[in-house]
Amino acid sequence: MTDAFALAERWRLNSPRLAFWPALEVGVALLALLLYSQALLGPLLSDPNDPDGAEGLRLIWPPVYLVTAILVAFYPTRVWHVALRSWPLLALASLTLVSATWSIDPGTTVRRGLAVVMTLVFGLWLAARFSWPDMIRLIALMFAVLAMGSAVAGLLFPGFGVMNEIHVGAWKGLWWEKNTLGAMMAWASLSFIAAASSAPTRREQQVWLGLLVLSVALVLLSTSRTALLALTICTLGPATIAVTRRGFGFATLAIFAGLCGVASILGVLFIGPGVILEALGRDATLTGRTDIWEGLIGAIAAQPWTGYGYGVFWSVENGPVFWIRQATAWDVPTAHNAWLETALAIGLPGVALGAFVVLRGLVSSVMRLFGGVETYWTLPFLVAWLGISMSESNLLEQNGLVWLLLCATLAKLTSDRRRRVA
Repeated sequence: MTDAFALAERWRLNSPRLAFWPALEVGVALLALLLYSQALLGPLLSDPNDPDGAEGLRLIWPPVYLVTAILVAFYPTRVWHVALRSWPLLALASLTLVSATWSIDPGTTVRRGLAVVMTLVFGLWLAARFSWPDMIRLIALMFAVLAMGSAVAGLLFPGFGVMNEIHVGAWKGLWWEKNTLGAMMAWASLSFIAAASSAPTRREQQVWLGLLVLSVALVLLSTSRTALLALTICTLGPATIAVTRRGFGFATLAIFAGLCGVASILGVLFIGPGVILEALGRDATLTGRTDIWEGLIGAIAAQPWTGYGYGVFWSVENGPVFWIRQATAWDVPTAHNAWLETALAIGLPGVALGAFVVLRGLVSSVMRLFGGVETYWTLPFLVAWLGISMSESNLLEQNGLVWLLLCATLAKLTSDRRRRVA
């Protein structure tokens, strides 16, 4: 294996130098990120509750995977080293394919599991190819395109960019519904702040901050309360990090406030989740989600060690999902919880591995609290992702942008040890 990678690396070093190649890589990476966001094409070609059902959308991904393989081939040693250091992440994604051996629909599990793995591979390439400032700037550029596209859709094409049947007047931009726009623009806000913190010139910094205003406006126009909560974390998080770095007194105050906040959130989650739900303007069932969760706990208890196979629990109509939908009296599409969704797919061992992967990334990010521009992205991103995971299935998403960003961020954190500061 080592000899094969060494041979590939020699081939890369001896290949002709093309002046346009770095720009081409950035362009291809940007296009791929836009495709993973499923903006515009998603609403046009598929149903949000059946992302695998639209043949046109499915045909997009094989070329993306081929391009990913070509990009990896140009940096085999770097990607291999990143993959080795990110072995828990690699093991977690691989479990989706392994689960085909016990899946209630093996063919679908293999197809969707391959999508999860290839999304991870693209994330590994991003982590291996780009420095922290460049990767953050690339992510911010992608979100800039999405933000401006959503603004155009809402202003000039309200029939497409604004909801007209339910939640009338709420903006949905380039996606299926308002919550997706809100979530995407919350992540966009964080990326713009992180890009501004590492901008080489004041002019570029002003551009990112101007885009921040646009993304915040789009979150408000989406009227998504969950996105507003994520936006609060994504904006206050970098501010807290900046204050922490100003000196010992500020650091002590900021860390103490952060620990109190985390303790409060954990206490509410374990003792009285209804408080958070009411703060979001929902009743204590969170639009029926707690009813779903109650039924899913029983389904997980029936198959705790293996789950039912990746990506198939909700698609096999005559499987165990039948009883969940009977009990809730509606066509439930997902678990609306990343950890329950993972347990259904690959069992409780998969949940434990997923928790270890995220915790490992959080620890690595905290270790960089006093140094490195990447912390402005990594720590708020992971904290916000963890909070959203309680109400959204945002782990191991097939061809999903959030899963891609999580993979790239975690892989970069665990592979780039030079920037850790105690």
